[in-house]
Amino acid sequence: MKAIICESYGLPDSLVYKEVANPEAGAKDVIIEVAACAVNFPDVLIIQNKYQFKPELPFSPGGEVSGVIKSVGSQVKHLHVGQRVLALCGWGGFAEEVKVSADRVFPIPPFMDDVTAASTLYTFGTSYFALKNRAQLKSGETLLVLGASGGVGLAAVELGKVMGARVIAAASTVDKLNSCQEKGADYLINYETEDIKERVKELTQGKGVDVVLDVVGDKYAEPALRSMAWKGRYLVVGFAAGEIPKFPLNLILLKGCSVMGVFWGRFSTEEVQASQQNLVELVGMIQAGKISQHIHQLYSLEESRRALQEMMERKVVGKAVVVVRGEKRETRNEREGMKNEELEIRNEGLETRAKKQDTRPETDIEEKKRVFRSVGDLRGAVGSSLGVSEWVVVTQDLIHQFAETTDDKQWIHVDTEKAKMMLPGGKNIAHGYLTLSLIPKLLYGLLPLEGVQMALNYGTEKVRFPAPLYSGNSVRLHASISKVEDRPDGAVSLHIQATMEAKNSDKPVCVAEIITIVRF
Repeated sequence: MKAIICESYGLPDSLVYKEVANPEAGAKDVIIEVAACAVNFPDVLIIQNKYQFKPELPFSPGGEVSGVIKSVGSQVKHLHVGQRVLALCGWGGFAEEVKVSADRVFPIPPFMDDVTAASTLYTFGTSYFALKNRAQLKSGETLLVLGASGGVGLAAVELGKVMGARVIAAASTVDKLNSCQEKGADYLINYETEDIKERVKELTQGKGVDVVLDVVGDKYAEPALRSMAWKGRYLVVGFAAGEIPKFPLNLILLKGCSVMGVFWGRFSTEEVQASQQNLVELVGMIQAGKISQHIHQLYSLEESRRALQEMMERKVVGKAVVVVRGEKRETRNEREGMKNEELEIRNEGLETRAKKQDTRPETDIEEKKRVFRSVGDLRGAVGSSLGVSEWVVVTQDLIHQFAETTDDKQWIHVDTEKAKMMLPGGKNIAHGYLTLSLIPKLLYGLLPLEGVQMALNYGTEKVRFPAPLYSGNSVRLHASISKVEDRPDGAVSLHIQATMEAKNSDKPVCVAEIITIVRF
């Protein structure tokens, strides 16, 4: 296969484009045929041996990819060959194939193209973790973003607005600030020509900012710290401008502020459940059109060195993406002014492959694209099918996790050795309540709600389990809206008929009427 290889530490021009051996999966790995790989600032650091992770030479940079699974290791049960996935590989992504630990691989939602999938987690994941989990940004607060035109910075600008903050974007050129304004920034600071502290003082009437998100460091950090409001939160994300700043601790004392480290990579492994919840929320925002990745330029695999050089020179606005397989490359200027629909059509290679991989009938695919924006939309769908979800594997690990959570450890669920001797096919049986609990997960892609204030899974009206669900089997959901009822509080009760089928089973494994309370 072809790959960009770092044979000795140095700058991007020292990288080599060459033929190398294809990777082989270990027991807990998957091999991904790479469609796209995002370019991130850690890629610039890792090839110079300046990053906290130090792979052995030789290696390929590129830590965030999308593509299709080519093969899986013997212990991987929740992923399958041919599945579209995104992955956080750390390095190895600037190649036609990459080996990734299965726990760092995630299915791509059907509506998402490969470029978006490959360019979302690092930037939006980092920014959302910073603003939501670390700073706990509140509606009405003021957020200052340093390095606001980069991938993480632009994501922070957009998320800050979604979270209800007033956003001050700081960057080094007029063009970069224009991009920030397009993403919704309320105020702009050119920190090459303006004094950060004085400009913030002017914009906030002397109060200061509640949160600073800093991806640049260097000489810009201390003026930003001096611009903090009482009990402000300073988020340390990176040092793209070069020097790591040294803060006078007396400033932190006098302002009663907090300085917080933002290491999203460690958060995603230390707090897996919280990280996955963030990912679900981000996917929902993308699907609803509330946030979108700003793609600076697409590069071929052979052009990866130029992409890294432009990242190093701080020329990239938003995200640069290396496209490894079959997409026409376009610069930001060539795309400017085009509608999203036109962009999707022009991404011919990615669109065609996504359709080939979705083997459901064309009618199902069209139904999945429907978005519900009002109660009227929901009423209009009463009696019609919402379509069919993707298949999901119910692994023995998932069954064990459910048993641990509910403290219901009957042997038919958890004793694999006894199951081999006493149950049909030698497989454990998923708890009926586990089967039921999978309905919201499978329903998520079939019922995209936009602009809702609340969507609460309220309960079930009727439920039965016509057939057992065995460990390792795959399930998918057929769903339709049966009725929409008004509630006194202004919300509506949405009744959904849900039928879950399993492979290798003649009968459904669950039939239920689900009630969800929705308020727009």
